[in-house]
Amino acid sequence: MLVKYLKYFFPILNIFISLAFRAIISLLTSFFISLYIIPYFIIFFKKKKYSQVIRLDGPKSHLNKNNIPTMGGIIILISFLISVLLWSDLYNPYLWYVLIIVIFYALIGFIDDYYKIILNNSIGLVVYKKIFLQTIITIIIITFFYMNNTEKSAFQLIIPFYKNIKIYLNFTIYLIISYSIILWISNSVNLTDGLDGLAIISVILVMFGLALLSYVTGNINYFKYLNITYLKHTKELVIVCTAIIGSGLGFLWFNTYPAIIFMGDTGSLFLGSAIGMITVLIRQELLLIIMGGIFLLESLSVIIQVIFYKYKKYRIFLMAPIHHHFELKGHLESHIVIRFGIVSLILLLIALSILKVC
Repeated sequence: MLVKYLKYFFPILNIFISLAFRAIISLLTSFFISLYIIPYFIIFFKKKKYSQVIRLDGPKSHLNKNNIPTMGGIIILISFLISVLLWSDLYNPYLWYVLIIVIFYALIGFIDDYYKIILNNSIGLVVYKKIFLQTIITIIIITFFYMNNTEKSAFQLIIPFYKNIKIYLNFTIYLIISYSIILWISNSVNLTDGLDGLAIISVILVMFGLALLSYVTGNINYFKYLNITYLKHTKELVIVCTAIIGSGLGFLWFNTYPAIIFMGDTGSLFLGSAIGMITVLIRQELLLIIMGGIFLLESLSVIIQVIFYKYKKYRIFLMAPIHHHFELKGHLESHIVIRFGIVSLILLLIALSILKVC
């Protein structure tokens, strides 16, 4: 940020260094970029006939979505990256850990989406290949972070309601927890992305919570009063969160029911990995389980369905993930999305209230 050095000659430029100003302007920047680009993207992909391939075993009401352009996650990523590069402190090391992992996860998602379009099926990249690629990338990044960070508090496990208990993780435990969180949330966002606007609304709400947590974690004044550990580099992650919120809102403009574009795995894996990496960096893995309760519900519904059907030949839900269960029960898609969004908001408020209670 050139303005960081020019402020000594032009004091008025101090406003551009303010975190609050940069957070708001990064949100607006990514919002208007995505809002501007997406219509051109839709036209281009319709001409190329790069459309969503609907799973044949899904709800029959989804078959009319077969010609809707997918891979809208590319636009979310582009608007996010431009905003972050414009308004963040590029010397912040935490920033680059997030940027690197989201780019690689977006690439995995893009390959998956591309395979679906080219092969004209809803499977895309085989699951074990997708997990293998995610595993390699995640382990490398987490290992590099652990080996190059001397801040002891960066490896502390924070337990809600037990502020005075300090548990410092060794490399193995830290790697297992971080790996599990990132893979769980990235693939859970992917599973949630099955109804118009469902995944992106929950992502926006979780990102709002992570923005607040990133700010207070990086501000030593809050350390004494909240159930957090102070980490000096995390405040800059606020810009990352607001940039995602802005690009997500721009995408939601076109993705709300009835959607005229889908994010695809490109978007869901990118957004999920961003949530996971930020959570790991600010040491709030347990709080994410509450904030991301909708994602937990979606992934658990799939796991329960698979286990019961495999061993009992019995389906707990009419269809998994659970949002399809409610569809087959007769609930309108738009109603399910709004109600899941309300639950996400309530879970976010509960998670944030825990910080003060502890």
